Amino acid sequence: MRVRGRWLLVVAAAAAFWAAAQSAVGAVPALRAVQAHDRLLVIAPHPDDESLCCGGLIDQARRAGAQVSIVWVTSGDGFRWDAMVVQRRLRVRGQGLTALARTRMVEAEAAAGLLRVPRERQFFLGYPDRGILPLVLDYYYYDTAWRSRYTGNSAVVYEEALSPGSAYTGADLERDLTQVLDQVRPTLVLAPSPQDTHPDHRAVGILAHRLLSVRGEAANLRFWIVHGGRGWPAPRAFRPDRPQTIAPRGRGMEWEMLALDAASLAVKREAVEAHVTQARVMRRVMLSHVRRTELFSRTPVPPGSPDCLGALPCEFELEPASEEAAF
Repeated sequence: MRVRGRWLLVVAAAAAFWAAAQSAVGAVPALRAVQAHDRLLVIAPHPDDESLCCGGLIDQARRAGAQVSIVWVTSGDGFRWDAMVVQRRLRVRGQGLTALARTRMVEAEAAAGLLRVPRERQFFLGYPDRGILPLVLDYYYYDTAWRSRYTGNSAVVYEEALSPGSAYTGADLERDLTQVLDQVRPTLVLAPSPQDTHPDHRAVGILAHRLLSVRGEAANLRFWIVHGGRGWPAPRAFRPDRPQTIAPRGRGMEWEMLALDAASLAVKREAVEAHVTQARVMRRVMLSHVRRTELFSRTPVPPGSPDCLGALPCEFELEPASEEAAF
């Protein structure tokens, strides 16, 4: 009897938590509708982030006739578990990780194509995966290029990149991202929040906020979170019937909600699954971002939040490489 009573308490607590989460999301104001005159720029730290964070909004923007551009800051050449699974090798470095990045770039182009983003509106910068935070903080100047411990590179090696040969420095990265901003002249920019637990995401959010503030365009920024805390989003499953919940790392931020219709949900799922190499490692995690709403914040961090630059682990790195891809 006592066991049954405890079980009922657990079920009641879970139901109360879910009801509170639903209520919190329901209270979030709507994101303004994207219009035909808008120019949307998605700043993605890695190939796949553009689909996970914003695939539904990109689809709706294109259907509205807006111009959409995507810039990938890295090409994902630092995810060794991904390379181990894809290349079936226990030790992958150097050229193996560079080859993985080239595959991920092809997949990013395929995902962007499904989202109907023209090739001329797709920009690869080619900076080091797992290295953006050092560039933004410690390796800014031209004479202090950072060397990737994954590939061994200290400059952009991808011929498809905006500026091949650029040094791994914050100055070169800032120059290239500024060039994209100058070309696109966005009226709405979607960037990762510095609250995201992945260091590349935090760094890209900081850089985006810095550059848009200098340009007097910070009001055009909306922030998103993909790595929002261990176990989020819950459940780790494809549940398009559920709204996205506010990530634990995003509590206190000024969120806005975008409702996705069936067409946008379908396109978003296709775009997410176009990142085949990533899906082989973490398909359930990726599909858990395909929900009937997307969330974007007006503020980069909660008011009075503690230092958001701490070296928290990327939760995706903690997922086992053998994660099941079945369902």
